[in-house]
Amino acid sequence: MRTRPILCAALAAAVAAGLTACSPRYVRSQPGDLVRTAPPERAITTNVVLVSIDGLRPDAIARFSATHLQRLMGEGSYSLSARTIMPSKTLPSHTSMLTGEPPEEHGVVWNNVVSARADVVESPTVFSIARAHGYRTAAFFSKAKFGPLQRPGTLDYSQAPGGWFGRWSSARTMGDVRSYLENERPNLLFVHLSDPDRAGHSSGWMSEAYGRAVRSADAAVGALLIAAEAAYGKGNYSVLVTADHGGHEFDHGSDDPQDVMIPWIAWGRGVTIGALEHVAIETFDTASTVLWLLGIEEPEAWNGSVVRAAFQPVPTATE
Repeated sequence: MRTRPILCAALAAAVAAGLTACSPRYVRSQPGDLVRTAPPERAITTNVVLVSIDGLRPDAIARFSATHLQRLMGEGSYSLSARTIMPSKTLPSHTSMLTGEPPEEHGVVWNNVVSARADVVESPTVFSIARAHGYRTAAFFSKAKFGPLQRPGTLDYSQAPGGWFGRWSSARTMGDVRSYLENERPNLLFVHLSDPDRAGHSSGWMSEAYGRAVRSADAAVGALLIAAEAAYGKGNYSVLVTADHGGHEFDHGSDDPQDVMIPWIAWGRGVTIGALEHVAIETFDTASTVLWLLGIEEPEAWNGSVVRAAFQPVPTATE
């Protein structure tokens, strides 16, 4: 009769150790002599801020009055019918978002640190390509499972929680981003916000708790815009906001439209205004668009396409 409580206590201690004993993962690369090789005349901007709101369904933006996201939609271009990959899970989707490839190409179909089959993602990422062209890169991940994307040498700075399933709130992550931008000016800044996904799994997608989490992530986006403007200057950066997947009931991962439909918003330098009603957008198009904004050609092997309809026409050399 005493065995079960002892085993339960031991299991709880082991889980707690796995979640808290591991320190956060911070990766810094030596600055070196970065030489800008992307032609300036081809770049829409030299500063891109990419935000991924984990588990954000497109219909949640209006349902829960995400005012900052609504502002970006009103002042920029957006789609509420972009699509993620299958499986519609966090790590496979983000890998596609950042590599321009579907899972059958980048090979990431697992979704947590424990089942990871490699220490890093081997496919070229927007970080590795941008940095190879002389741009400085930084990434703020709010889940421990992003460790495989923290490839040394591709990011000037990155951070992620420790443990097996460590997770940081949007407020915690945004506080770190704000502090970082006080002294640093990464040309490509990636920010991941995890609150909606956590609330969806615990309380259900579109529940009251999920709505509060959406507003929390939205507040972080608002704070990020203030910090970015202070760092880069008004009109000197472009913003892309999207999600890795949606969700229904208490989970995601299927081909249900509620799982695979994601928002895609472009705002800032070079962006036009209006809904992208007849533009098909896949999550791996985000990577292609990021590089295009920075004046970099995407790898030929990538499956992504630049979402040109979201941006003002680029004058040719003869115009």
